[in-house]
Amino acid sequence: MKYIIRSLKYFCYLILLLTLIILALVLTGFVEADLSKMFVNGYDSLWQIALVMLAFAALYPRFGFSKRTVHLYGSPEELRPDIVRVMEVLGYCLEEEKDGTWSFLRRSGMSRALKMWEDRITITASAAGLEAEGLTRDLPRVVSALEATRPDA
Repeated sequence: MKYIIRSLKYFCYLILLLTLIILALVLTGFVEADLSKMFVNGYDSLWQIALVMLAFAALYPRFGFSKRTVHLYGSPEELRPDIVRVMEVLGYCLEEEKDGTWSFLRRSGMSRALKMWEDRITITASAAGLEAEGLTRDLPRVVSALEATRPDA
């Protein structure tokens, strides 16, 4: 279900972005305001563009969100202070904590809005260390910061 919601959000985001770009081009006079003259195939181009955006939106959650192992060992109670401190330095605040799982959200409302409110990083204790899950582009920074907290581990 999360996958479908993320896809729909991204589809809406792409439509909004395209609309703003077209509006800017019309207002600056680069293109005519008539859609039939704006695109090669006229109004047929709209559904073609929507299909391309739908394909991108359907693939985005698969590549945009991932899970990585954090090589940080110890009990969750022992690791908690370091994890919370590092995440606060990175601009996250603790949202929820239960059963060895921590959920963090961005503190900045602007940052959350730009990420379509899909900014959650979840850290879970596992046998291999910790598992971090969230936006693929944010995870390397989070994982390396967490691993740097305890160089002896």
